[in-house]
Amino acid sequence: MIRTVRQFIDLQARERPQQPYLIAPETGRIMTYARLREHSVALTRYLLARGLAKGDKVSLMLHNGYQTARLFLGIMYGGFVVSPVNLLSQPSQLKYVLEHSDTRLVFVGPDFEERVRTMLKEVARPLAVQVIDVDAEEIFDPGELPETALPEVSEEDDALLMYTSGTTGLPKGVVLTHKNVISGGLFVTQAHRLTASDRVLSSLPLYHINGQIVTAVSPLVHGGSVVMPHRFSVSSFWDLACRYDCTWINVVPTIISYLLNASDPRERGLDLSKIRFCRSASAPLPPVQHKAFEEKFGIGIIETFGMTETAAPCFTNPLEPSRRKIGSPGQAFGNEAKVIDPETGQTLPPGQAGELMVRGDNVMRGYYKDAAATARTLEPDGWMHTGDLGYMDEEGFVFVTGRIKELIIKGGENIAPREIDEALLKHPAVLEAAAVGIPDEHYGQEIAAYVVLKEGCEWCTEEELTEFCREQLGRYKTPKQIRFVADLPKGPSGKVQRLKLLELDAAPGGAKAQGGRAQAA
Repeated sequence: MIRTVRQFIDLQARERPQQPYLIAPETGRIMTYARLREHSVALTRYLLARGLAKGDKVSLMLHNGYQTARLFLGIMYGGFVVSPVNLLSQPSQLKYVLEHSDTRLVFVGPDFEERVRTMLKEVARPLAVQVIDVDAEEIFDPGELPETALPEVSEEDDALLMYTSGTTGLPKGVVLTHKNVISGGLFVTQAHRLTASDRVLSSLPLYHINGQIVTAVSPLVHGGSVVMPHRFSVSSFWDLACRYDCTWINVVPTIISYLLNASDPRERGLDLSKIRFCRSASAPLPPVQHKAFEEKFGIGIIETFGMTETAAPCFTNPLEPSRRKIGSPGQAFGNEAKVIDPETGQTLPPGQAGELMVRGDNVMRGYYKDAAATARTLEPDGWMHTGDLGYMDEEGFVFVTGRIKELIIKGGENIAPREIDEALLKHPAVLEAAAVGIPDEHYGQEIAAYVVLKEGCEWCTEEELTEFCREQLGRYKTPKQIRFVADLPKGPSGKVQRLKLLELDAAPGGAKAQGGRAQAA
């Protein structure tokens, strides 16, 4: 069985050498599978010539692009471990990740060179920096490399080291093997029945697990192709999808929200009929936005669920529209799942809420240099604690109600923040919303909601939204406070980081409790 990145690159280069793997729209450059393999072999010899050995970590601090994708796959091809860095990292986070990961070399874009070199002055061990242009054709001369034998690579070898964004504390390094990475790509391929004729528009950065597995590894597995612009843009999204004949699109709820509030591309004569489906993941998709997107663009959404620790996907809705359930990220696919009582560990029957657990070939090896966190997350029999709360129905569809750490406990009653979010999103003036628990001397916790208003809706007030919530939720679940902000704090996938919301109040000129769009600090 083919279970490594190298095996799939070799396979596709042999079976469809001239098939495009990647299209870079900024330059029009096309990377065929043959060129991908050639580069991967050359990169392996280049890294060996620089003194790196199998298993060494190589970091990337680059925007999406032609070279970023080649490096991401090529590093794993050679038996090295790729460790992409979140481009939004603060200096302290960047320093921690590059130190903790034991990375030997970091490829950086020109925009990040000064930041990285300044930070490295505080790092005791040697760490090489190579500046590259993501649009470059070559970053070294393959003709000058020695004909070195390539290290052997097996499915149990580490392939990817990803640091979780986290909401509190230091990020944890998730170690994924070749088997994990390929299992994630197979999951996407098989669940959506993708073939070599399929092409996806990449909207997410390659420093996030969704962008990596869904739009970089999955096409490699099924021999398809990816259109990879430097970054997501509302104004060019549909143009790129149509110009390059994309058959599916991969987004997160934040992107869906932006697209809904932009003009309909069909009014400009664009034909969306070749797009078979839209895949949504990385954060819960509010049903009101799900329905609005399908109605506006005529494209069905397949909502899914995944984590860095599961190499992206672990639940998905079926491909058949009639079998999908709005409000659910679907059923387990490619792995097992169950719901347990967090206190007793007992498996719960359908309809009862508890912690979601998963087990399968996509589940991580563990957390890098953190045996204690690994032991808390992974059970000896392979089951993994997701930290997510939810329940399954009789058909095995999962309904996620929130994170254990984010649960609001008001007067002893558990309240899922997502329930508050979805109520607020039904109001015509609300673009985004997120609820969080705040200390309260009477109830233990009360509910605060943070709201981003749509353009032109500055007339909306806290009083109006409070009354709206009373009608939707009842008095007990209505937020005690509603804060208007310009943006919600999000991780690289667009997932709202609820526990950072309270920092908005502490920041000078942060959130405000009355009507109008606030300017977040």
